[in-house]
Amino acid sequence: MAQLPTFPGERPQQTSAPGGAAYTATATIGDDGVVTDWGEGAARLLGYAPSEVVGRPAARLLAEEGGAGTRIGPEQDRWSGTVALRHRDGRRVEVPLLAHRWTSTGGTVKWSVVSAVAGPAEEPWDAPLNEWAFAQSPCFLAVFDADLRLLRANAGMQRTLSLTEEQMRGLRLPEIAPDPVSDETERRMRLVVETGESQRLTAFVPPAGEDREQAWETSLAPLRDRDGRVRAVCLAAHDRRGAEGTPHPEHLRLAQELTAGPAHDAAEAQPHAREQREHTTTMTLQRSLLPHTLPEQGALEIASRYLPAGGEAGVGGDWFDVIPLSGARVALVVGDVVGHGIRASATMGRLRTAVRTLADVDLPPDELLTHLDDLIIHLSADEADPEVPEESAGGIGTTCLYVVYDPVTRRCTVARAGHPPPAVVSPEGSVYLLDVPAGPPLGLGGLPFETVEVELPEGSLLALYTDGLLQAREHDLDEALDTLFGALTRPASTLDTVCDRVLTALLTHRPDDDVALLIARTRALHADKVVAWDLASDPSVVADARRYTTEQLTAWELDEASFVAELVVSELVTNAIRYGRPPIQLRLIHEGNTLICEVSDASSTAPHMRRARTFDEGGRGLLLVAQLAQRWGTRHAPTGKTIWAEQSLVGF
Repeated sequence: MAQLPTFPGERPQQTSAPGGAAYTATATIGDDGVVTDWGEGAARLLGYAPSEVVGRPAARLLAEEGGAGTRIGPEQDRWSGTVALRHRDGRRVEVPLLAHRWTSTGGTVKWSVVSAVAGPAEEPWDAPLNEWAFAQSPCFLAVFDADLRLLRANAGMQRTLSLTEEQMRGLRLPEIAPDPVSDETERRMRLVVETGESQRLTAFVPPAGEDREQAWETSLAPLRDRDGRVRAVCLAAHDRRGAEGTPHPEHLRLAQELTAGPAHDAAEAQPHAREQREHTTTMTLQRSLLPHTLPEQGALEIASRYLPAGGEAGVGGDWFDVIPLSGARVALVVGDVVGHGIRASATMGRLRTAVRTLADVDLPPDELLTHLDDLIIHLSADEADPEVPEESAGGIGTTCLYVVYDPVTRRCTVARAGHPPPAVVSPEGSVYLLDVPAGPPLGLGGLPFETVEVELPEGSLLALYTDGLLQAREHDLDEALDTLFGALTRPASTLDTVCDRVLTALLTHRPDDDVALLIARTRALHADKVVAWDLASDPSVVADARRYTTEQLTAWELDEASFVAELVVSELVTNAIRYGRPPIQLRLIHEGNTLICEVSDASSTAPHMRRARTFDEGGRGLLLVAQLAQRWGTRHAPTGKTIWAEQSLVGF
């Protein structure tokens, strides 16, 4: 979100004006009524910083006792209405809210709450806008402004979503109806704004309150003013059923295939039907293996895109991932498995799982690629079939790019196995390919991989991609790279816009090979969030380490977290003095809602957690750390190791 929160006491924009929405206030509330996430927009609207709200009851924000929570029944999945909230400076703020209930696979329930906050009024153009929209689209329609926030919705849209125009106005489509279809539709709308060209898509969406799926043919058209500028996007959706509810011919064909019984077996023999089913199965497998949401981390701002191949070859094995590491670092990975179809997708799933496992033990990029190389060799040997050699390559020739970024040092460590190098855009706007030795593709064996380490200024842009992005253009590689550089360097308010510009510039038609694109903007943890002390290898310094920790947490206004942090630091420092070698260093990192304690020493021997017997004097330290910390582990360096533990600050 581009807007920064206002300082406490600064009056936010009023929310009653229908036009010119400036931002969305967002928050997440657990089923127990406790705030678990507090967005920048919410901080701007009410003046509370996240540390003042997260972990505390949401009811404290109400201007009146009781309020919205008592009117939400346990059977409701959505709630909307106007709520009186209390600003940090004490004044009352009337806020329109829309809340969606989410239930995770583990059964955890939370509420996602959004509110559109309008900005300053713009030049009056509502009247001609109404004329354009309703004159050009005689069907179920909605009008979104250039920032993709809803301005108008006709009766058909209100009826389908069971929301009034007033309840939806100022919100983005994924905020009105959270669904992957909404995400894709918004991406297409952004292309309309950027290119001025119409877009079409077909989607299957269940109507509100129903389990059945309804097919909609959606058209997205630019709405221009007298000067030809795109000022809004008109969304027109057509129900694909015929008159009087007659099913669409394609639906009848699908129904016949599913209910034909023995006749369906005969259809199985038809090559086209079999290929179609294989393609659908491969697409389902591919989508299930790719990340559906990117993990929370503070080192990088990230946006991603994945486009499956549209040619006869079918879906390939391109993939990407974002993996949080210890010490506030994060790993980015992009890979491309040789071949297409189910086998390529399955190999991709194996490799993605292997990368996550190897990243979890903090292997350097070159060592991680070496282990992947060995894995591909073993897979190829296990799957070898002399009768069908082309079906048993086991992923030989797969390419991979692995990047680790550290927000404390702002250093980026990169290694690649036959994969295109990442593009870097500096904060000043210069763009270049990072000079990383190519390394051989995975599965060849016996050849080393090399690592490159560079320092990136805060705000640098990293672009990771698969070769399908550059090969999709009908011109040579140099021209494709120039086009990529031009799209990356154009000013953009969000990384999603950057992604869409890159795809629009380079893809003139649906790609013949899969395309994975990952765009990241670097952030930095400054000196006020990181502190380190060199410690002598003497048991007497354990008390000093506890004191350093307490004083630093007081400076960070985290006194309530001191008790647990002191215990963790005491055990880790004691362990380093007793079993490690000097020099010894203690480092504390305050990242968002997490406190990271790290103790480094020159010994490469990794500690092992064990249960002490009744009369043992030691053996309980790491067990205690594991119980107190959110997670902990060991990170090896060329010389020595680091034992780290992360402590959650939610509620402190």
